[in-house]
Amino acid sequence: MELLHSGKVRDVYADRGDLLLVTSDRISIYDVILPTPIPDKGKILTQFSLWWFEQLADVVPNHVISATDVPAEFQGRAIRCERLEMVMVECIARGYLAGSGLKDYERERKISGNLLPDGLVESSRLPEPIFTPSTKEPVGGGHDEPLTFEQTEERVGKELAEELRRVTLEIYRRGSEIAAAKGIIIADTKIEVGRAADGTLKLGDEVLTPDSSRFWSADEWKPGSVPRYLDKQFLRDWSGQLTDWDRTAPGPEIPDEVVEATRNRYVEVYERLTGDTWK
Repeated sequence: MELLHSGKVRDVYADRGDLLLVTSDRISIYDVILPTPIPDKGKILTQFSLWWFEQLADVVPNHVISATDVPAEFQGRAIRCERLEMVMVECIARGYLAGSGLKDYERERKISGNLLPDGLVESSRLPEPIFTPSTKEPVGGGHDEPLTFEQTEERVGKELAEELRRVTLEIYRRGSEIAAAKGIIIADTKIEVGRAADGTLKLGDEVLTPDSSRFWSADEWKPGSVPRYLDKQFLRDWSGQLTDWDRTAPGPEIPDEVVEATRNRYVEVYERLTGDTWK
């Protein structure tokens, strides 16, 4: 095997003509890798993505070849997958007002060029889900920046931009329906797609995990308040209380109790959505 790339969370290896996507226990916030791992995180994300890839297979094909034909040391946290030429746009769907979207709305009543009505508050459900793409910056290359749909068209062309919007919103719609039946709200999510050798657009990386999405418990949701997060937003909120970190590398060590609380949230949302007990 040859290590091709080490990202914020995943390591990519070349192996027998395929790629091995290995998900570590590293965690990043604000594009900074923190020095403290979250135990089992890589395995939870891998198994969660595999579950979602199956649920969404009729929406868009994905890059998975095998989750078992991987080296023994990576079992449970690795996927053998196709090589894709990744589209250099982060594809984001939002159905609720939170995070950077909330800040953009408060400033100009728009998110990535999508005009929204007056009167929305934090955690409000949007009139309809919106596509809010961003740039895709390399590790250490700076923060991803929002793109309007017109800017996305300039980057990738009109036809591909329209397909990215369609696929992203359909994944969000389907995922939200499945989650709602389990008492979970998906506030927003980010996906990555690429072209296979035959030109087919396929879903890659991860999908609808606590690293790439905001999950809220539906019975705790109320517009104007902050629901209990079942994702890594909890860690962002913890870091926001630090007075000696400016959101640049190196990141701060995570206290044991925050590590445990973060892991517990990943396990909770995995178990509630899949119906499986995490072992």
